[in-house]
Amino acid sequence: MVKASEAVLTLFLLEKILVLLRDGRKLLGLLRSFDQFANVVLEGACERIIVGDLYCDIPLGLYVIRGENVVLIGELDLEKEELPAHMTRVSTAEIKRAQKAEKDATVLKGSMRKRMEFLDFD
Repeated sequence: MVKASEAVLTLFLLEKILVLLRDGRKLLGLLRSFDQFANVVLEGACERIIVGDLYCDIPLGLYVIRGENVVLIGELDLEKEELPAHMTRVSTAEIKRAQKAEKDATVLKGSMRKRMEFLDFD
């Protein structure tokens, strides 16, 4: 017996898809294969990293994704522009620096909030 989710995924075979993973990563590639557990094989896969208005596609090649890590699978409409016009493509090194700066800012914000807990603003 074929499940509805499997029947839908067969429509996407050999189509470019987006896979959102549990850890927040976004992978794009050609859907080559899948099974009943949502294990997925992507051909020509790349990881898209977005930081603010910057983005980078890091090539991964043939990529196997374990189904338990999949949050969402969606077809990409190749007729439409994938990203808004204000987005700027940058190198891998630049996006890694931007990721680090974003992470450092988040950590700093958290530590500042923790230091200010003694103030009761309520």
